[in-house]
Amino acid sequence: MDLYSAAKRLGRPFVFTDEASSRGLSIADHGLIGDGFSAALVRADGAIDWLCLPRFDSPSVFGALLDEDHGGSTSVRPVDYPFETLQRYDPGTNVLETLFRAEGRGVLRLTDYMPWTDDPRSAMHEVHRRVQCVEGEVMVRVVFDPRFGYGLSETTFEVNGTSVLAKGASGERLMAVLGGVGRWKARPQGGVEAVFPLKAGERVWVVISWNTTEAESVLAYRPFEALRKTRQRWRDWVRGLQYDGPWRHHVIRSGLVLKLLMYSPTGAMVAAPTTSIPEWIGGKRNWDYRYTWTRDTAMAVRAANLLGCRSEAREFFHFVRDTLERDRKLQVMYAVDGERVPDERTLDHLAGYRGCQPVRVGNGARDQVQLDTAGALMDAAYVYERGGGSLTARGWRRLREVVDNVAATWPEPDHGIWEPRAGKRHNVHSKLMSWLALRRGAELAPLFGDKILQSRWQKTADELHAELCVRGLDKSGKRFVAAYDHEHPDASLLLLPIHGFLPPSDERVLRTVEWIQAELGEGPHVYRYRSDDGVGGEEGAFVLCGFWLAEVLAMAGRIDEAQHVFVAHAEASNHLGLLAEEIEPGSKMLLGNFPQAFSHLGLINAAARIDLALRLRDEGSHRVPEIEIGR
Repeated sequence: MDLYSAAKRLGRPFVFTDEASSRGLSIADHGLIGDGFSAALVRADGAIDWLCLPRFDSPSVFGALLDEDHGGSTSVRPVDYPFETLQRYDPGTNVLETLFRAEGRGVLRLTDYMPWTDDPRSAMHEVHRRVQCVEGEVMVRVVFDPRFGYGLSETTFEVNGTSVLAKGASGERLMAVLGGVGRWKARPQGGVEAVFPLKAGERVWVVISWNTTEAESVLAYRPFEALRKTRQRWRDWVRGLQYDGPWRHHVIRSGLVLKLLMYSPTGAMVAAPTTSIPEWIGGKRNWDYRYTWTRDTAMAVRAANLLGCRSEAREFFHFVRDTLERDRKLQVMYAVDGERVPDERTLDHLAGYRGCQPVRVGNGARDQVQLDTAGALMDAAYVYERGGGSLTARGWRRLREVVDNVAATWPEPDHGIWEPRAGKRHNVHSKLMSWLALRRGAELAPLFGDKILQSRWQKTADELHAELCVRGLDKSGKRFVAAYDHEHPDASLLLLPIHGFLPPSDERVLRTVEWIQAELGEGPHVYRYRSDDGVGGEEGAFVLCGFWLAEVLAMAGRIDEAQHVFVAHAEASNHLGLLAEEIEPGSKMLLGNFPQAFSHLGLINAAARIDLALRLRDEGSHRVPEIEIGR
């Protein structure tokens, strides 16, 4: 059996008959590579159609994902159609391999990675692409066509044999160097290309380097050595992960994704590396997720501790702590360097993903009031301390201000976790997270000798708890609602038992879960809500909410049902194990920005919860599977 046929048994091939079939690829038909500063999306046909340099929230240099004609891309593929491809990650790494089979001609292997050592001081801001012919002889085309500034900046090219320097009008520089056969030539439609034959056993390197001005040979970049080091460092990192449950493959891949979404100089984690991938094709729910939400980063502290990633948990927490130290006010979101998120604006010159406009950069939700953020932060502080970290007196002073602010503001309305644009209301989830902030503050206060604060905050938490158990219920008093004086459910209510507000056996919780499944569920999948949020248009089921449901079912002893829901979401990932923000339950189409940190965080937490429930069941224990973070 030849190499391609053997690999084909392990995965679904992508078939390309002409250029149009490449243009028809979806967000799910991509892999992700990165270096701790930025990340690139690699299509199944060998094209990189999304990359922002030098960091996640910089303007794109390759943006064909949002406009095939004007966004820019770089690609490696056989010259002649038809051909098939298979993609996989080198196990235990973020090194991506694409295998091409050109019918009747031969087989190519494309290896893509960004050099990575987990040390931000050694960052190169480079993409390395190794093209090998493993069978037969194949004519190869390499295209290099960057478009700086989201495609707004005019690009000029200086060709010097095997190297080409692309220059933008604002001083951007991107060098592409070709090693082996082939020379760069101008393309009528823009950019440059190199066309050459490769025979079995031959290989060519393509190195793309940011802000390089000197033409070097490809050997000067030592790509062969960088590949070995990158593979080794990723495998070393994976060996430190502690999850050994039944879904290790999915959990390890989720951990690798989250590590790729971490901006290593500060420890910030972006919500996703993309912008404006719609939550519904044809809709306008297109947002920029290349920033770090305090909520997401705080959730990452818990997930990192579950995986044994102590250094990552520390870096996540320190980022939020340091930004709080500087601003003295907790923000909903930050740029990856801790600065303010840019104003939201639209890029009207871009057609948008599958024609979906507007294309947005910046995020207007930065100015919203989201009172739940403090609860996520204080839970992260609690997990950090319990997981072996040590809060300082100076850090505690800042956290104390956060909890005091919660004690003063929890009765107020806010915009809430889902960032609607229909105004404020008394969101039950926000009250829950305010209660959690007060509870965690009361649990941490004795460590710093603050017995008076402990008593005061616990008293306020008890008052909030009592109010929520009255005003947070529907008119029947039997189930919780999305907001005070509303009569509809919200998937965020699934967090009531997860955060310990009420036990999973409480009748109000059980009825709320059943209501969510009936009103917001479609099979195993869950929509966030069905009410008007001021944005308009449809959206898909929210992947994170599905994992919350799996957790709650496991806590309630419905373990088989929990596993069914979990597997349905874990296997909704693409061919590489990557999850988007949302999914269309009928077609299983992935929707929203990709890959999504929220979704992978939810997978890790749900896998740990169900694994614990299974172990307790095997031991004959009837204890609720509560996950404790201990020293």
